[in-house]
Amino acid sequence: MINRRGFFGASAGAITLAATTPGALAAPTILNSTTEIMPKGKAPRVVIAGGGWGGLSAARHLREKAPDAEVVVLERNPFFWSCPISNKWVIDIVDSAYLMHDMLAPARKYGYKLVQTEITNIERDKKLVRTSQGTISYDYLIISDGIRDAYDVWFGNDQKAIDHTKLNFPSAYIPSSQAMTVKNKIRNFKGGNFVMTLPPPPHRCPPSPYERACIIAWHMKTNKIPGKVIILDPKPRIMPIGGGFKAAFDELYPDIIQYVPNAGVKEVDPFKKEIKTAAGDFKFDDAILMPPHQAGNMVWSADLIGKTPDGKPTNWAAIHPTHLHAQGDDSVYIVGDAMGAVSKQFGHYPKSAHVANYVGKIVAGYIGERLAGKQVTVRLPDNLCYMLVNGSPREAISVQFDYELLPDGTIKQTQIDIDVRTPDLLEEDFKWAKRMFTDFLV
Repeated sequence: MINRRGFFGASAGAITLAATTPGALAAPTILNSTTEIMPKGKAPRVVIAGGGWGGLSAARHLREKAPDAEVVVLERNPFFWSCPISNKWVIDIVDSAYLMHDMLAPARKYGYKLVQTEITNIERDKKLVRTSQGTISYDYLIISDGIRDAYDVWFGNDQKAIDHTKLNFPSAYIPSSQAMTVKNKIRNFKGGNFVMTLPPPPHRCPPSPYERACIIAWHMKTNKIPGKVIILDPKPRIMPIGGGFKAAFDELYPDIIQYVPNAGVKEVDPFKKEIKTAAGDFKFDDAILMPPHQAGNMVWSADLIGKTPDGKPTNWAAIHPTHLHAQGDDSVYIVGDAMGAVSKQFGHYPKSAHVANYVGKIVAGYIGERLAGKQVTVRLPDNLCYMLVNGSPREAISVQFDYELLPDGTIKQTQIDIDVRTPDLLEEDFKWAKRMFTDFLV
């Protein structure tokens, strides 16, 4: 069974939330994994596997771009939890209500169906999705599965080490109860070495681990907690927003943050609290251990992982760089963090909420054009991220990515770092979040 982004132990039981009218709750029906949970009518059906930033954006905009289509979202979690802004939540700049959102309200408002269930398999040859509640067929499938923490890269099949790491040193980069664990961990830290491992690129929200380091350092500085935040970065330098983060490390937290580049992880012993890296060995008193990121389990289940020239998995979905459907299957689209490389110039789009939201809109437009018998008009996303680096005064930095399709078909990326920290950028961050939430939620 695929465990997908469960927040606070969401049930994967046998009660359907499928709607007879868009967004409404049906009477509970006892089902099993072979039941057809929603017989298909004459209308073309788009099934969206995953109700995150990309999936809910696609659902909302499909109702406009393909008004005659039936749109069904399959999502395990009972509510939407936003990872963006969550670093601010860790130090109580925002409360939980800012990050938690009802998913039934947008389903009702925009007219798509929502089924709370856990996806167990995807059978592309049959155009069928299997869930814990039964099966559902599709004409088009959008997979919005996000990432998975690839602890097996560190520990192989040592489930005891994996479970111990998840329980005691969670990464909290997938919506789950880990977020509360990290918040309490920071609040209760009494001093010593607090280590953060960064995943090798590409990984979810590239600048956010540095932001997290800053807010932990600010908390330690403000509360006079003795110790260091040690950032073990496999990259040769801070990126993106390298100048802004370096200035924050050097000027705000010179005695607290220790930045270690080229520190790719070689071995982790979560029981002895020891890490061996290419830049040396480190002991820690507490830690946030982020293993490598890979495409979520649904992409692996659907056999859509790309291959390197020597036949090894790329760990990300193989997609058409501009049309965004799976390579070899144009009835399946992948949106958000699970997407593979799209450009020989820069590789992957940033694995950010902004990109997921934008790509969800783009894919909705593509499917709408195809259903209308029109030629697909290529569109490209952009990206915008704000990062808090100081809690008092509250100051942020930001990065923007713009994209251009060159005559040879290559996608060109232009990166703009805003390295000077200001309160205005934090205000812009909250305005950005409001625009995003308004776009696909209520």
